[in-house]
Amino acid sequence: RIARNTASLLDPKLFIPDEAIILDERFHEGTYGIPGPSTLEAIKLAASTDAMITDPVYEGKSMAGLIQLVREGTIAPGSNVLYVHLGGQPALNAYSSYF
Repeated sequence: RIARNTASLLDPKLFIPDEAIILDERFHEGTYGIPGPSTLEAIKLAASTDAMITDPVYEGKSMAGLIQLVREGTIAPGSNVLYVHLGGQPALNAYSSYF
């Protein structure tokens, strides 16, 4: 529903079928709220290359997943990708020991 509503804002004629929505659970790194190595790498990469601040709970883990999908070729070079950053920066103070 969220994907369809967002797509309709971008292009009212765009339809997203159910089979186009894939939930890939590989990138949670085991525990809610605990960043693993790929999450920390993604946070540092996004900050150093694009000045994008991501948190270790949601955005950092989803960014790690996006980076992995590009590296493994699931997302092809030159593809258009919409990454929706939903915030999370207020939580960063709780994770200062990681940085």
